[in-house]
Formats: sequence, structure tokens, C-alpha cells
Amino acid sequence: MKINWFPGHMKKTTAEIKEKLKFVDVVIYVLDARAPISSINPLLSKLAQDKPILYVINKIDLADSDRVNDIAIRFKNEKSDYCIISSTNTGVANQIKQKINKLASAKIEKMKNKGIRAVVRAIVIGVPNSGKSTLINCLCGKAKTVTGNRAGVTKSTQWVSIGNNIELCDTPGTLYPNLENQDVAKKLLFIGSIKEEIIVDKMELALDLIRLLEKNYKAMLVKRYGEDLSLEAIARARSFVVSGGELDVERAGVAVLEDFKKCRIGKITLD
Repeated sequence: MKINWFPGHMKKTTAEIKEKLKFVDVVIYVLDARAPISSINPLLSKLAQDKPILYVINKIDLADSDRVNDIAIRFKNEKSDYCIISSTNTGVANQIKQKINKLASAKIEKMKNKGIRAVVRAIVIGVPNSGKSTLINCLCGKAKTVTGNRAGVTKSTQWVSIGNNIELCDTPGTLYPNLENQDVAKKLLFIGSIKEEIIVDKMELALDLIRLLEKNYKAMLVKRYGEDLSLEAIARARSFVVSGGELDVERAGVAVLEDFKKCRIGKITLD
């Protein structure tokens, strides 16, 4: 089962991001706290490497906060910073604006010395379904962009103003042309950054998820499904049957995948 998803609009978006990066002061890189390392698009990282970067690790309300804190430290250096948030919560806007201005402090100070109020331009990038548009709506204090809990909602770049001196460019979620690391690809699929519709065998995918979670979160799995973590046992426990009384293991697999996305298994971070 080869997982790959790079629709035409992503190729166009990557080219637009490359062009817009020439004119921005700060890159806001939104990562999903359920898989922050897998949320890094190496193509975008390469394009943004010469800019100050604010890594916004989003959806912490769905993730393992201890593990996220351990991972987040690597994102802070002299040219980058991070914050760990849930963009649906109030109170995060000021924190992010302050960090944007700090990363752009050289430009702000330079303009101030000339008697000019600097306008900081930032671009928001990340993989699909990481919460970029929801974050911008949070920063604006109102719904400025289209949002949705699925990959591929934002289809074009949009500029919006936040506060007195910051302009943000929202961009569609972008992957990269060839997902060679299939472990990463699976994690992106588990968190909804890749459309699940492209996968035919949901049972195999669910078993891969169970095997992955057994390494660090087995107690959560057992609490949710019992000691027997086979799809047959899960189907039996939930009375998932088809005509003739045969166990509906495919439905059980879909249920496991949905349980993870809805945080019903527990607060989990895959890497």
C-alpha cells in the first residue's frame, strides 16, 4: 500500500509560497501536535530556511503534552521560536503576535529609527489540516478564512491584517511530491493531513495504527478496546456484523481510525 497525495493545487501553491517568501519578514510554520515532526514538509523548510520562523505547534488539546514539550525544544534557536497552542482557545493571539514582532525586531527597530511604523509581513505555511486557517481566524478575532476539519479546505493564498502592524498570508496546506518515508505518510494520514479516501484497505491501515500505538500508548488502547486488540475482537465487542452474522472487521478498522482522530483513545503524539 503506497501512500501519496499531491494534487495539482499543491504544486501551484508551492510555487506561490516560493515567490511570496521573497517579501515576508517571518514564516509561521503550523505543526500538528499529534505528529509535529511528521508535519514538517522538507520542501517548505528548504524554501523558508533563510527566514525567521515561528513554529506554532497546534492542537495541543488532542496531543500528549509531555512528549510535545520534549520535541518543541529543538525548534528554538537564534532565528526561530515556538509556541504550543490550541488555536480554538482564546488568549493565544497576543502570545503569537508578540513572538512575531520579536522575530521581526530588527526590521521594526530599523524602521523606527527612520520614523516609520513598520508593517511586519508573515506567511502561514504547513501541511493540510494542521489548523492554519483556524489560527488566522483566532488572530483576527473573526472568521476571515474558510476552515474545516479535513485536508484541502483552503485552495488559494489570502492576505489578512491582524493588529496594528502585522499582515498575514494564509496558504493552502501543502505536502511534497513523493512521500518516500511511508511511516511519515501513515502518520500524516492518521491525523487527517492526507485524505483517507485515497486508501482502499482501511483494515491494514487500522492495524498499522494499533501496532504504532502499542509502542507508547498500549494502556490507552487496552482501556478503549480490551486486551485483545485484533479487529475481530473489536468488531465482536461492538457488535459490528454483516448479513449472516460474520464480523465486520472493515467497520472495526474504520472505527479505530476515527477514534484516533476524535481523541477517543486518548491524548497521543506519534512523534
